[in-house]
Amino acid sequence: MEWICTDLSQLDSISAEIIKLSKSKKIAFHASMGAGKTTLIKSICKELKVIDVVKSPTFSIVNEYISEINGKIYHFDFYRLEDKSEAYDIGVESYFDSSAYSFVEWPSLIGDLLPSDFAHIYIDVEKEKRIIKLVFND
Repeated sequence: MEWICTDLSQLDSISAEIIKLSKSKKIAFHASMGAGKTTLIKSICKELKVIDVVKSPTFSIVNEYISEINGKIYHFDFYRLEDKSEAYDIGVESYFDSSAYSFVEWPSLIGDLLPSDFAHIYIDVEKEKRIIKLVFND
């Protein structure tokens, strides 16, 4: 599935469709710095009725949020990892094995630690628009 986003006001409807269409509660976000990964995750969390403030976990590596309808949601940002062993140190496998939603920024930095059941969102920036693609590992 693909969406073209030209305005932030479109994100909530795109997020609702992502939730509806995703075959997985675990989504990896692929995009360049500043492309809108965290902004899209904030919008998805809003649609999932998260009651916490959603912000990038760049320094904490993982943030845990509470959703009124889905319980715990985990948001990872692996940008600062120097080695994927650091992901082991925070117990990433336990998070991924849970039934909770998990959103991962910079998934390429943990390589094969990312389970195959993750859906993938790719955000491409083209001038004044974002092209958002949802892809599944079938």
